[in-house]
This record gives sequence, structure tokens and C-alpha cells, in this order.
Amino acid sequence: MTGVAGLRIGHATDATAKTGVTVFLADQPAVAAVQVAGGAPATRETDLLRPGNSVERVDAIVLSGGSAFGLAAADGVMRWLASRGRGFPVGPVHVPIVPAACLFDLGNGGDKSRLSPTGMASFYGALGLRACEAAVEETGAGSIGAGAGATTADLKGGFGAAGATLADGANVAAFAAVNAVGRVTFGASPFFRAAAFEVGGEFGGLGLPSPLPPDAAESVTKRRLDPQASTTLAVVATDCALGRDQAKRLAIAAHDGMALAIYPAHTPFDGDIVFALATGAREFPGGREPLAALCAAAAATLARAIARAVYAAEPAPDDRLPTWRERYGVEGHGV
Repeated sequence: MTGVAGLRIGHATDATAKTGVTVFLADQPAVAAVQVAGGAPATRETDLLRPGNSVERVDAIVLSGGSAFGLAAADGVMRWLASRGRGFPVGPVHVPIVPAACLFDLGNGGDKSRLSPTGMASFYGALGLRACEAAVEETGAGSIGAGAGATTADLKGGFGAAGATLADGANVAAFAAVNAVGRVTFGASPFFRAAAFEVGGEFGGLGLPSPLPPDAAESVTKRRLDPQASTTLAVVATDCALGRDQAKRLAIAAHDGMALAIYPAHTPFDGDIVFALATGAREFPGGREPLAALCAAAAATLARAIARAVYAAEPAPDDRLPTWRERYGVEGHGV
């Protein structure tokens, strides 16, 4: 469940090409912000989200595979929104506001022979439209949407989600398409780096390793295989009525969740990005303490979503890396 009122999520997946699109649709225009911490981002309309710019709310956020080709998924989302009268009013015209970011999954073993460079835009535009049509209040995890073709340094990646309700009733949820250059486990062990934040055995219930594996601090990446085949994309959403500056702080703090779940993170080879989205369904008391609590929850839920993405990944023909379950199995690991 998203746990965030006023937000729906849709996935469109092409299993043959091993790629896909995920769209986050706000029922009403929502306050949004973005923080880019990776060195190789591919984005659309992120400058618009800077504090001080004139448009403060968005209609949707799009995460996509396909490298820069995947940014065309936002075209399909814009068409879907425009057909329903959604968008920023400019005279008699409404322009849907749809920031987007994509990850590189072009060399992941999927059959992309039917996708010519000139046809990529229409392909991803169609996936964006399909994702809108599929949007619901719940979301699955694993090899779906923007995470369909994702990988990490040594395991198949995927799409993950996690949520939490704070003591004051505020809800926060994190969603991640995990295509990281680094690992999400302690070394080559099955233990997830995010284990300290796990809720209800959502990614295996293994806990933290004791002692730490000898290679826990070793920086293993997929850089040597494909230096551009990385990036973790995330959306952290809350039902609180935040201002733009508060949403920006939420996006900044949520990046700690990547560092808690992936090692190394935010490298020159990742395009790591977090969007913050505030639907405004409930009042926010303001002040530093409630915002600090919300920021801490954002980091923790994002760390969980990242681990969940890898844990839930499913094997498929021609995969170039094993899933977590294929490598570590089920029996003997507390799963």
C-alpha cells in the first residue's frame, strides 16, 4: 500500500525488452521537490522544482528505464493528463506538469531489437500512457515498471516500496527503482545493509550479520562491466501539506536512505535522484521537530524500499545477474 492519500501508482512493463515505466499520479496538483546526488542523472523538468520558481505543484512524476530515451514516457503521461483537463493553466490552455527521471537498462540482456532509435520515443510514450491507465492506490514490488530491467553490482535489481505512519499520524512512503552501481548487501553475504530498519520480515528477516563479513567494507561495483549502467530513482511521498522548502528538505534527507541501503552510493556513475511529493491531504503542524521526524522516516522507508526491490526481484530468461533468491535460496537463511 502507498499509505498516502491522494496518490496513485501505475506500472507498465515490457518483459521482453526488460524495461518499463512507473508513474505517480496525484489526484490534485501536489507540492514537489527534487534532490540529485548522483553524478550521471537523466532528467526532465527538474529545474522547475527549484525553490523560487513559479510552478510549485506537479500533476505526476515519472520514473523510467531506457536511459534518456525513457524520458519520452512523460509525453504519454502528459497526453493522458491533458485529455482529462489536468495541468497548469496558461490562458485557455492547461499544461500538465510532469517531472521525470530515467535509469540505464539498455544493456541488461533484454531483447530490444524491435526498438529502433527513432522508435524509442513512441515506445516509451506508449508505456507512460499504459502506466497511467494502470494506476491504483496499491503497488507491488520486484521486476515491474521502472525496475523491470534494473541491476546492482552483483544481483538483479527491481522496484520496491515501503511505508510508515508517524506518532502524529503523518504518513510517509518511499518507492525506488534500484539500478545501483553498488551492492545492497554486506559484501557477498545475503544480509541486507538496510536490515536495521526492516519491518515484519519484509525482505527476509535475516537481521544484521554478526560478525560482519570480512568484505563488508569492500567497494564492489559494476563499473568495469558498464560504466553508465547505473542509477537509483526514488519518490518519497507524504500526505502532509508541506511547503516547497520543506519538500526540498525531505528530498535531501531521503538520500540518506540510499547510503543506508547501498554501498557505494552517489558515485560519479550513478544518477541517484529523490523526488519528494506532498499531497496535502492532512495538515502539517510545522516547526523543526515534526519536519525532522518526517525526514528521518523518509530515510528509513527509502532504505527499506531499496532492499525490498532486490529481495522481490524475479528471474527471467537472459538475465545477466541472478536474483537474491536465486543466489541465496530460501532455506537456511530465515526467509
